[in-house]
Amino acid sequence: MKAVSVCAMFAILSLWMPLGTLHASSGALFALSKLTDGVYVHYGQHAGLDHDAREDSANLGVVVGQRCIAVIDTGGSVKTGAAFRKVIEAQFMLPVCFVINTHVHFDHVLGNAAFQQPGVTFTGHQALAEEIAGNRDFFAESFAAELGGPGQQALVIGPERMIEAETELDLGGRRLRLRAHEPAHSSTDLTVEDLKTRVLFAGDLLFRERLPVLDGSLIAWLEWMESTMAKPFSIVIPGHGPADSDWPEGAYPQYEYLSALLTETRQAIADGLFLDDAGMVVAKSELSGWQLTERAHRVNVSRAYRALEWE
Repeated sequence: MKAVSVCAMFAILSLWMPLGTLHASSGALFALSKLTDGVYVHYGQHAGLDHDAREDSANLGVVVGQRCIAVIDTGGSVKTGAAFRKVIEAQFMLPVCFVINTHVHFDHVLGNAAFQQPGVTFTGHQALAEEIAGNRDFFAESFAAELGGPGQQALVIGPERMIEAETELDLGGRRLRLRAHEPAHSSTDLTVEDLKTRVLFAGDLLFRERLPVLDGSLIAWLEWMESTMAKPFSIVIPGHGPADSDWPEGAYPQYEYLSALLTETRQAIADGLFLDDAGMVVAKSELSGWQLTERAHRVNVSRAYRALEWE
C-alpha cells in the first residue's frame, strides 16, 4: 500500500475513573484512566475527518513495568502526543522505553514525534516502516495542522523495530506479546497483549460505538475476529470506543456488521447490482447503533465490492 491507498483512507477516516488529566491544545480534557494493575488508556473522541477533534480520536494505551513504560499509539497530532506524554510524566516516575504503533492511520501515529528521545524504541508491524516512508509527503501535506505547519515530513516518525510475526518485550516484571497480522483492518495491523493481566490492545481491529472502517481484507478481518473472540482476554481495548471487560461481548456488533457486509456484498454481486446500487442496500440493517456511519459505510461497501467481484 503506497500513497494512493493511504490517500483513500483519508476519505474514510468512561468505564473507569480518570487518574491523571491535562488540557490538550484544543482545550479538551486529556484524561488517562486505569483499567487494571499497570494498564491505562486515554479514550479518544468519536470525531470524523472533518471535525476539529480528529487529532484526538483514537484510544491510546500505557503499560507500566518495573523498569519502564510502553506506549501504545500516540494520537493524531504532535500536540496530542505532547499532551499524552505530559500526563505520563506527571503520573509515573519511569521512562518510556517503547512506543508501539498498532497500524499506519494518522490518528494513531502522528503523535510519535512528541516521544522522540534517547532510550525510546519505536516499534510496529514489519510493513509499517515502508508505509510511513512511502506516505510521509502525504501526511505532511494533508495533516499539516496536526504536525505544526507545512513541510514537517521529519515529524512523521516510523518504527525502528519491525515485528514480522510475534515477539515479546520486557518492561521489567511485565512482558508484552506483540503480534503482526495479515492485512485485515489495514495492511499494518499489530496487537499488543499484556501477559500479566491478559489485557489486549487490539488497535483498529476492533471498533466499538464508531462504525468499523475497512482498509485491508474483509475476509481476513472476520477470520481474525473469529479466532480472537475464542480467546479468554480479561479486557480488550479497541482502537475506538470503550474497553470491553466482558470479552467477547463487545465484539459482536462489529462481527455482525462485517459479516453482513461480506454476505450481502456477495449477494449484490450475484444479483448483478452495480456498485452504486449495492451501496443502497448492503448491510443497511446493521447500521443502527453505530456512530459516524455515512462516509465509512459507503467506503466499506465500495472496498468490499471491488475485492469480492472477481472471486
